[in-house]
Amino acid sequence: MSRHRERKMATPNEKASAPSGYVTPVVVHQGVAYVSGQLPRKDGRIAYHGKVGADVDLESARAAARLCAQACLNTLDSELVGEGGRVLRILKITGFVASAPDFTAQGKVIDAASEVLIRTLGDSGRHARSAIGVAQLPHGACVEIEVVAALGAPS
Repeated sequence: MSRHRERKMATPNEKASAPSGYVTPVVVHQGVAYVSGQLPRKDGRIAYHGKVGADVDLESARAAARLCAQACLNTLDSELVGEGGRVLRILKITGFVASAPDFTAQGKVIDAASEVLIRTLGDSGRHARSAIGVAQLPHGACVEIEVVAALGAPS
């Protein structure tokens, strides 16, 4: 059984959200998976709304980032079920944080997503990263995460 499969069975699996518009949840090209931005959903609804540093405190934003990271993993799982592959390594994540004008701790928010990936995948979860403050995110979410991952055949 691949390490990726073992992890899937051991983690909560909030169903990957259906894409809206012209977007696909994951594009796989030449062994690299590009996961569309994932929002902090719980039971199909956005769990954390607003701007971090105004409407949302740091710990709530970190909880939102954890949900986003888990959603990225669940989206990868959904894609890999049909492909028969596994995640070799998370290459990069980009975290967007809806931020109040004076909020500058975007990195601390996105650290929580990094922690989920590393805890779940070990050293294969270590990655390059960007943490970006933005004025607004879809559906009023406070965090959005996208992932780029290297894929391989099952071991």
